[in-house]
Amino acid sequence: MAILVTGGAGYIGSHMVHMLSDAGERVVVLDNLTTGYAWAIPKTVPLVVGETGDIARVTGLIAEHKIDAIIHFAASIVVPDSVRDPLAYYRNNTTNACMLLEAAVNGGVRQFIFSSTAAVYGNPQKVPVGEDTPLTPMSPYGNSKLMTEIMLKDVGAAHDIKYAILRYFNVAGADPALRSGQSTLSATHLIKVAVEAALGMRPILAVYGTDYDTPDGTCIRDYIHVTDLTIAHLAALTHLRMGGANATFNCGYGHGHSVFEVIEAVKRVSGRNFKVEVAPRRPGDPAVLVADSARIRTQLGWAPRFDRLDTIVEHALMWERHLGELRRDARIMVRDA
Repeated sequence: MAILVTGGAGYIGSHMVHMLSDAGERVVVLDNLTTGYAWAIPKTVPLVVGETGDIARVTGLIAEHKIDAIIHFAASIVVPDSVRDPLAYYRNNTTNACMLLEAAVNGGVRQFIFSSTAAVYGNPQKVPVGEDTPLTPMSPYGNSKLMTEIMLKDVGAAHDIKYAILRYFNVAGADPALRSGQSTLSATHLIKVAVEAALGMRPILAVYGTDYDTPDGTCIRDYIHVTDLTIAHLAALTHLRMGGANATFNCGYGHGHSVFEVIEAVKRVSGRNFKVEVAPRRPGDPAVLVADSARIRTQLGWAPRFDRLDTIVEHALMWERHLGELRRDARIMVRDA
């Protein structure tokens, strides 16, 4: 039996593929390479270039490789882009997920792990945010993910397929072994962008809004190291394989950092200064998003390994320098995804 990882050549997906391979699992990756890179996954792992919404293709993969579990990462993830082009997000994130689920049910897949987001909570009134907090997304991105959560719960009630929904808070950092990291030239993740500014790859770093109801006026987020996030997925898969109940889990540390705090951490760890400018708020950005992670810690025994902002920043810096070396040596394909 094998695990199908959709979006497995992307940032988080590639880390998951490496971890599964390290654990001795048979893995197959499905990725359209829009934002993913073939070089980011182990050479021993089969890569199928295609769409999650292609039912015939996915059904064939499930049968050919005897897939019994799917970890679904493939999605569009930029909140402002979803506001500008909502239909593209509903098509890629929701419609394609529906097709993938249909293929999974028809193919007899037993476990399904879904990559969701804290954006389903919108601008919560109470922080930290528990899994039972009312779901009021502020963007088409959040709505597209929530729609998939609803579909998955309905499918789980109607068919013999177990599921875990993992709601990510802000994912950052890179594989400490430098096998993968955030690699897109157009990435919008704050730590990635700040690291690029520190290394002279960006002339300026924009801070979107300083008038939020927070101590320093900037947004506060719960930053989780990408390796800790993949460990959470592995724990969720083990939970389902052992007969655990369908469940939803927050993936965050339970404490947040403001935009200005992240900027200071990047300056401190890198030893470099860089220019920062204030810009207007972006649509769809809540003031504070911090996880209540008690459920995943208690039910799955999840214990973070890299729960320090400076460590996350250090690994992001290590990866960015390594990525620069690979690009200069032309050892990887360079493109703006």
